[in-house]
Amino acid sequence: MADDLSSVIMGEPERLTTGFEFTEGPLWHPDGYLLFVDIRKSQLLKWTPGQRYRTARENTNEGNGLTLDLQGRLIMCEMSARGLTRTESDGTITVLADTFQGKRLNRINDVICMSDGSICFTDPNTRLAPEDRELDFAGVFRLYPDGTLSLLTTDCEYPNGLALSPDEKVLYVANSRERKYIRAFDVQSDGSLANSRVFADLSSPEEEVPDGMKVDAEGRVFCTGPGGTWIFDPQGELIGVLRTDEVPANCAFGGSDYRTLFLTARTSVYTVRVRTPGAKPPWA
Repeated sequence: MADDLSSVIMGEPERLTTGFEFTEGPLWHPDGYLLFVDIRKSQLLKWTPGQRYRTARENTNEGNGLTLDLQGRLIMCEMSARGLTRTESDGTITVLADTFQGKRLNRINDVICMSDGSICFTDPNTRLAPEDRELDFAGVFRLYPDGTLSLLTTDCEYPNGLALSPDEKVLYVANSRERKYIRAFDVQSDGSLANSRVFADLSSPEEEVPDGMKVDAEGRVFCTGPGGTWIFDPQGELIGVLRTDEVPANCAFGGSDYRTLFLTARTSVYTVRVRTPGAKPPWA
């Protein structure tokens, strides 16, 4: 491992479980287990330490990004259903958002929860056939606790993973197309975004693109992308790229001390220990 990575990463990544088609959406639950999805099988999966994984839900409509709300309810991006859903305590599914200004959303991809209970999500459109698109843009949205849905930005041609700085003053969005970068925005007191800028460039001859992101307690940004997981300091300087046997699509901090990084990577899930805990989400 490169010396610069060793300042952040402890040891080598290990395969936790395997045998899937395409893993995504890792989410550490405060009750002590990991949730993740197999997009191609439309399954929600649950792994508890010391046990084999089990299927928690079938028919997720190509479920992708996951988070929890402030009440601990599961929020999921259901791509083929083109909606954001919440799983209630009795297991029923509530659609939180599937239209904007009367037009259907595209293929909601990733999602985070903010400390005020707002839900932010990305909605790229280029994986929909042109004739199926009702919105003529790819956007980042914010769903407020009162149900108001606000378009935050259209600055990314393919907005994918997203993350917040520990103080929630900066929103990071991964752009997953020919231009491989992470864009940063200042979050204003009224919830809007300002000062759109490129935070980090992930240009690489490798075919993979920036995807899922998380931030640690010191503001470092972990972004899965070409060849592995790219780690940047809070100023956008590259610390290094963590390589795994399979290229990851998303990541999440977890474990009892939030110092385990979980990586969903194609057919498997990997873990690696980190020196600094992840920034705890508001529901943790």
